[in-house]
Amino acid sequence: MPNTYYLATNDWLNISFRLCIALFIGAIIGLDREIRNKPAGLRTHMLVSFGSAIFILIIMQTGQLQDSPDALSRVIQGIATGVGFLGAGEIVRQSPQESQRFKIHGLTSAAAIWVSAALGIAAGCGLWQLGLISSGLTLIVLNVFKRFE
Repeated sequence: MPNTYYLATNDWLNISFRLCIALFIGAIIGLDREIRNKPAGLRTHMLVSFGSAIFILIIMQTGQLQDSPDALSRVIQGIATGVGFLGAGEIVRQSPQESQRFKIHGLTSAAAIWVSAALGIAAGCGLWQLGLISSGLTLIVLNVFKRFE
């Protein structure tokens, strides 16, 4: 069984496949958000998923996992933190000047951005089956469970 946590820099086919899966998975979630006219739509979710996969692939190609086994964990933590700031921008928007209060909007969109990052991580790690199944389940949550709210 091949080691999926290390990629040679000349493994163009595997690298391209993982990046394309990340884009595709982000597009699945982003298209749903785009259809519903949410601010974070198709391109945002694709880029979040794609960027997460790139960060993972950088670690996997540099060989740092052999020198520092926790490097992958630290990269994933960094992605989650960075995407948290992106999600926060989606959630908190300042209301009109007269009220001087903040409105809370977009919790589901922020969560979808966070999930897109996780799906990109899965694709970057070569766990494309996990990513595809998870994107399908995410669509179920975004569409089916909306009726219960």
